[in-house]
Amino acid sequence: MSFFEVQNIHKIWETKTVEFSLECEKGTLTCLLGPSGCGKSTVLNIIAGLEQNDSGSLSLSKGLIIQLDGQRIDTLPPAQRQIGMVFQSGALFNHLTVVDNVAYGLISKGIKKAEARKMAGEYLARFDLAGFDKRMPQTLSGGEKQRVALARTLITEPKLVLLDEPFSALDTNLRHRMASQLRQWQQELGFTAIMVTHDEQEAQTVADKIVRME
Repeated sequence: MSFFEVQNIHKIWETKTVEFSLECEKGTLTCLLGPSGCGKSTVLNIIAGLEQNDSGSLSLSKGLIIQLDGQRIDTLPPAQRQIGMVFQSGALFNHLTVVDNVAYGLISKGIKKAEARKMAGEYLARFDLAGFDKRMPQTLSGGEKQRVALARTLITEPKLVLLDEPFSALDTNLRHRMASQLRQWQQELGFTAIMVTHDEQEAQTVADKIVRME
């Protein structure tokens, strides 16, 4: 059995239907590559439990199945799936400092605030953000925001990380530099990830496996 497996994603729109299955090995990064509107982000949202799978396809003999590290998770609420997600916008909490953004997930898990902030500071240094602790998200560049968002997600050690076009709002040169950094961090930390992108060069830079969607 693969570390992560999803079977029978099925989504229907007026002009398009997506049917999708995927397997990923532990410690790998898989890219879903395709144009806007092909269903890439929908696949991530269904995996994360943020969007409902459609039913009724004659071509599917079984319903949705999602398994992660030997556990079936499609019946679990999003908060219990042990999945982290990084969005295109970063989705930082604008009322919290950078260090408190990164520490947020740890505090939610019951770790004392002082310890969580210490761990967050260490993670910020790992992502080349040492000294950013007291900065507010509004003062950060696009690339800095995405590094904070990635640190906030990874510090909780999710079993699977979903990346929904995390660099698409950046200019081309910065996007490709961030992709190279992401690949380096992914190999150093060994996390398992699925990333959505429409940029083939970005996919080639970061991915162990590329799945093309049309």
